[in-house]
Amino acid sequence: MSPTSSSVRRFYDELAPDYHRIFPDWDTSMARQARALDALLGAGPHRILDCACGIGTQAIGLALRGHDVTGTDLSPVAAARATAEAAARGARLPTAAADMRALPFAPDTFDVVLCADNSLPHLLTAADVRTALTGMRRLLHDEGVLVLTVRDYDELRRTRPAATPPQLSDGPDADGTITFQLWDWHDDGERYDLRHFQLLPDGQEWRVRERRTTSWALTAQQLTDLAAEAGFTDITWHAPRTTGFYQPVLTARRTAR
Repeated sequence: MSPTSSSVRRFYDELAPDYHRIFPDWDTSMARQARALDALLGAGPHRILDCACGIGTQAIGLALRGHDVTGTDLSPVAAARATAEAAARGARLPTAAADMRALPFAPDTFDVVLCADNSLPHLLTAADVRTALTGMRRLLHDEGVLVLTVRDYDELRRTRPAATPPQLSDGPDADGTITFQLWDWHDDGERYDLRHFQLLPDGQEWRVRERRTTSWALTAQQLTDLAAEAGFTDITWHAPRTTGFYQPVLTARRTAR
């Protein structure tokens, strides 16, 4: 495992028990995101690989909508929680720990490969992104669909914010946790170190949890070019205002041989 992968795995291993606290209400967010993604995928059910499933935010919602979903994640802690959370909601979600650059499945296995929640930008070089996208393409049936969601980095590269707004979680088991991030941009203007804070109420005081990682602020054009280099066609961007999903979404297709 590369030092970068080890760092990202540690970030999500540590975050996995508290990941649901990022959302105002996790179950509501799961259902809303699944509706938006389902509408993009069209008539199913589909066999879906969520290759950055985390604790199951997209995968569980899609499984509950009738799709055959498999999850993988660099973090074994997160992947194991995704399976357990799915079972608690009456859904089946087999998961495994896997690096998205080396997904352990046979070619032509899935109708859809999903990589959501700004996961791809944890890969910090064009070579690593191309490796991941080429591997995702290999797993798709002919005419299969790739679905990526990332932050609006065209805007963020322009403004280079130093922080994200605080998010209050007030759903079940959240207890008023406040989540925010601090961003330290690199000199290249493209990559940034992220400090992820969660403030958890503890009587009259707060417990502070901090995790750190790094991301690459890939513009839409950069990601379009990398997807094309990996062999995808029909590359299309979908804005949040049209999909109802909270991030821009890229869809692309593996054309028939």
